[in-house]
Amino acid sequence: MATLNQSITNRLWQALWQYKAYLFLTVLTMIGTALTEVALPRGLGYLLDNGFHTRADVPAKEFQIWYVPVGLIGIFLFRGICTFITSYLMSRIAINLLNDLRAQVFRKLMLVPVGFYHKESSGRIINTIMFEAQQIVEMIKVSITTLFRDSLTVLALMSYLIWLNWKLTLVTLILIPGISVLVRSVSKRLRRLNQQQLDLNGELTQVIEESTRAHQVIRIFGGQAYEQQRFEEKNNKLGNYALKTTVAVAFTTPLTQLLASVAISIVIVLALIQSRADVTTVGDFVEFITAMLMLLTPLKKLADLNGPMQRGMAAAESVFGMVDTAGEDLAGQRLPQRAQGALRFEQVGFSYAGQEQEALKHIDLEVQAGETIALVGMSGGGKTSLVNLVPRFYAPTQGRILLDGVALSDIALDSLRSQIAMVSQNVVLFDDSIAANIAYGDTAPDQARIDNAVRAAHLTEVVAELPEGLQTRIGDNGMRLSGGQRQRLAIARAIYKDAPILILDEATSALDNESERAVQAALDELMQGRTTLVIAHRLSTIERASRIAVMVEGQIVEVGTHAELLKKEAVYANLHRLQFAA
Repeated sequence: MATLNQSITNRLWQALWQYKAYLFLTVLTMIGTALTEVALPRGLGYLLDNGFHTRADVPAKEFQIWYVPVGLIGIFLFRGICTFITSYLMSRIAINLLNDLRAQVFRKLMLVPVGFYHKESSGRIINTIMFEAQQIVEMIKVSITTLFRDSLTVLALMSYLIWLNWKLTLVTLILIPGISVLVRSVSKRLRRLNQQQLDLNGELTQVIEESTRAHQVIRIFGGQAYEQQRFEEKNNKLGNYALKTTVAVAFTTPLTQLLASVAISIVIVLALIQSRADVTTVGDFVEFITAMLMLLTPLKKLADLNGPMQRGMAAAESVFGMVDTAGEDLAGQRLPQRAQGALRFEQVGFSYAGQEQEALKHIDLEVQAGETIALVGMSGGGKTSLVNLVPRFYAPTQGRILLDGVALSDIALDSLRSQIAMVSQNVVLFDDSIAANIAYGDTAPDQARIDNAVRAAHLTEVVAELPEGLQTRIGDNGMRLSGGQRQRLAIARAIYKDAPILILDEATSALDNESERAVQAALDELMQGRTTLVIAHRLSTIERASRIAVMVEGQIVEVGTHAELLKKEAVYANLHRLQFAA
């Protein structure tokens, strides 16, 4: 644990060091603030000993009354300027650091393997980027301010107390080891509670995200009470942990005050003894006790720093854990500008992480450039798993896949994926304009290609009816469009990319009969000269495929044309009879 804490501390310090100029100026202003802490009791003591005289036979020393307003206003003006600059610079550092941390996590999310999203919930990811990164920055902001400014204040006041009266100062020193013991005693508990709080916060975020996304399902199936119960359970647990954390932190306050009261009592008694021996004046005593009381506030802040420090360290462990997640292997050779599109599967096997059962077994399949291969079979047969290996969303656990004679594992990922367009039955769109969704990924969109994609996907009438045409925003995941329109927009995106390899996973599943015929015609034209892998449960949509591969339990059991497979009177013929029995 100590090694982990040291590693996290080093990384945080490296992140901060890029703002060293701001940090240097911040420390200077903090030193100025610390000096004003000493100036106040010093001025008060000087005022009592030189400004007041109670005996007529003792003449007042030279003391100008205007010293009081000038000195007092000067101290607080200088203190105010230093405090303002400190706050501004720390906010500047905190905002920049927060942006950097969030950018690091998001950058890694763009590079992690697809399997990462199967292990981490979207709520957890959102919580890490938004809440935990904020926790780190708050911890740094508070800790730097407290550690530097309050530590400097303690150092300045303690030095002044020693110079003023070293004997009384020795009594004051009993506060520091006492507070240190208190801090260490609650550190472990706070770290554990804060980690549990972060985990629960992620779970609560997940509940909110799911409830928002699935609002229609919740209403149709009457799940409001269940979702409310889930929310309240997580929310109450989070509240309980927050309360436990507050108790652990607040426990240090009365004990610190108790130690302070003991120290102050002893100091007063010793000061009275020294006064009777004419060692200490009233001004000296007031000066000392004022400085000592002023010492309590920064000491308390240093003691209370343990809470946000532990929260920040727990959050940093989570954030840096996500930043350190292994990304996809981007290395490899670059393909020519446009691949021919020939694919060959050689004894390919595949198992998902953590599962013993093989999703794919002994897949041998050769796909010629420009050929359309339809994958059919019952659900769970391995069709989607097979096509997901082509863009290297997953890597085969056995065998290999080649594109134009080159193993996919030897090709640079961005080069490989630039050759592939994909339309899934689970359409994913962005809350942007129709044009931006069609040309997604193109840094310099071509308006002519966008218009062509709209026509080919039979979206012309849809676009014409929208208030802002192609510039109309479509809402979260295209919720302002119908299911069929969303599907056609995804097809238009694939048409725009004009890749040599197409993967169509139930691409026409959400279309009505009229739209399906129109889009199927567009797809038939699009597939000419392109290697196409089609997953379809409706066999009528793939009868014209070059070949059909029938998959059962992760294996290809039949390959042939529609007519050839019907003649074999085997698995495909049986599936065909079941679909058209009516």
